[in-house]
Amino acid sequence: MDLQSIIKSLESCPCGRKHTSGIKSVEIGRNLVQKTGEILLNNSFPHKILVIADKNTLHASDGILESLEKSGFEFEIKLYNDLRVADMKDVEIITDLSRNFDGILSVGSGSLNDICRLAAYKADKEFAIFATAPSMDGFASGTAPITLNGFKLTHQAKQPGIIIADTNILAAAPAELKAAGFGDMIAKYIAIVDWKISHLITGEYYCDNIAALTKSALRKMVSLADKVTQNDPETAGAIMEALVFTGIAMNFADSVRPASGAEHIISHFWEIKKLEQGLLSDFHGKKVGVATLITNRIYHYLASRENINAGREKISWDKIYEVYGGNFKDEIIKLNNPTVTTETTPEKVADSWNEIRKIIKNELPSDDELTHLMTLAGAAETLSDISVSYDLGLMGVIYHPYMRRRMTLMRLIPMLGIEIDFKDFIS
Repeated sequence: MDLQSIIKSLESCPCGRKHTSGIKSVEIGRNLVQKTGEILLNNSFPHKILVIADKNTLHASDGILESLEKSGFEFEIKLYNDLRVADMKDVEIITDLSRNFDGILSVGSGSLNDICRLAAYKADKEFAIFATAPSMDGFASGTAPITLNGFKLTHQAKQPGIIIADTNILAAAPAELKAAGFGDMIAKYIAIVDWKISHLITGEYYCDNIAALTKSALRKMVSLADKVTQNDPETAGAIMEALVFTGIAMNFADSVRPASGAEHIISHFWEIKKLEQGLLSDFHGKKVGVATLITNRIYHYLASRENINAGREKISWDKIYEVYGGNFKDEIIKLNNPTVTTETTPEKVADSWNEIRKIIKNELPSDDELTHLMTLAGAAETLSDISVSYDLGLMGVIYHPYMRRRMTLMRLIPMLGIEIDFKDFIS
């Protein structure tokens, strides 16, 4: 991937911001596991490193430790059994372990990458990733969603300086993980719509060029929908490149906006409520994909309404606090004081309604089109596919907006004066 050409193309961007990246190199290709040490050396990665993996990812990347040894790296490995939740306690463990090292190499994806990128940020260490599955879009991200006391928040973190992906390993990853990556990418439809709407009604920063980068990656992923689960290195490489592009877009925007909207918040709600019960959630991309289908249906329904009766939002905060419960009430109060809707007015929403409807109609696929793509990719489509009960699923769709201070169309619903039965959109 020629990252420097991408950066150069964004010079003098009309948005007025300078777009830079901390990534030195993205290497995607066959048989790179044997060249990992060499790639790290060529990009001046520190010689004394902490390697983080779990048993599954280390097995998938067989030969990586030998490659490091051959290139003269001094390393120790922290090996998890099967890390599924990115929790702050593990961030602190890795931060502490990294004190005697100059760099951190994460071998894996998802939660492993997230705890490592935040630990690298806290400890001010160099950071690199060896990807083992194209399962999510955060490889190039400079933020990390981390759970603390059961509540999930996104933190500023360290963007990796080097990303390495062996397409043979990516292609051999479980089909479920590859389909999860598709679910995470398909969410960009909603993310871009929410970003545009927020820009329209609150003046939040928005960049057409960054959005175009995300949409280009999304088009690439959609074109490969029927090949996502195949054991094909070339396809796996193309998918990985699309996933990395979205992380780069987030870094350019200094925000998760190019990749994350209401659908991600719904997924995080389901996750924290299951964790509260001592239950693990399904893979991030699987949940996000299902939430995207639901949100897409709701947004199309809203766009079908030509007229709205915008007014002060009708919300029962007591009910919201009850839904989140004592474990999370303090966080919800903090995130909604003041609430994000204070950044706009009913008059502004009413005046912008026709433009909001146009954004939805121009940017979002129909429900049939989106469902067809998910089916082609072997991705999860229903609550039962991700082991989320109907009641929890409905609760997440209704009450998720209050766990982030982020303007989305879902967050605007209490201001729109539109009667909506969320049960109609859940399957």
